[in-house]
Amino acid sequence: MNTNELLSQIDSEIARLQEVKSLLSGTTTTKAKRGPNKTHLAPTPVRTKRTISVEGRLRIAAAQKARWAKAKKAKKAA
Repeated sequence: MNTNELLSQIDSEIARLQEVKSLLSGTTTTKAKRGPNKTHLAPTPVRTKRTISVEGRLRIAAAQKARWAKAKKAKKAA
């Protein structure tokens, strides 16, 4: 090995170790790798607020009342 190759290997090792040190200490100076640029894609549509029907609310209320009655019955039995 000649001196120039040895020095270049030492320099690359120093750079790698400094990068690891900065990553571990939380002060990164390198750019984070990002995924592909997605600016060419259409923006996602804004979702509208979903509403529940009156019948759906009644079914949910009835099911909850049944759960409460079951819990109350189990509490009395215990």
